[in-house]
Amino acid sequence: MIRVVLPPHLRKLARVEREVQIEVVGPVTQRTVLDALEARYPVLRGTIRDHVTQQRRPFVRFFACEQDLSHDAPDAPLPEAVATGAEPFMVVGAMAGG
Repeated sequence: MIRVVLPPHLRKLARVEREVQIEVVGPVTQRTVLDALEARYPVLRGTIRDHVTQQRRPFVRFFACEQDLSHDAPDAPLPEAVATGAEPFMVVGAMAGG
């Protein structure tokens, strides 16, 4: 099982706790994790990735094992600790301002 930590606004939307567990079939990548997350919680479709391009939305970041994975390729394997469930894959709402 893959552990996914969601930011407060997405938790509220999906009506879940801070961390959810999902099952991923095949290689554990950003794409397969987000596909499984959106399949289990359809209300999240389009909130993390664009509906059409499937690109990460601005102001959404991905972290795991103390690494920013936001700019990694969607099909790049996630760290082994995420694949085994030892560490969570974190979806974080970034902030900006001036």
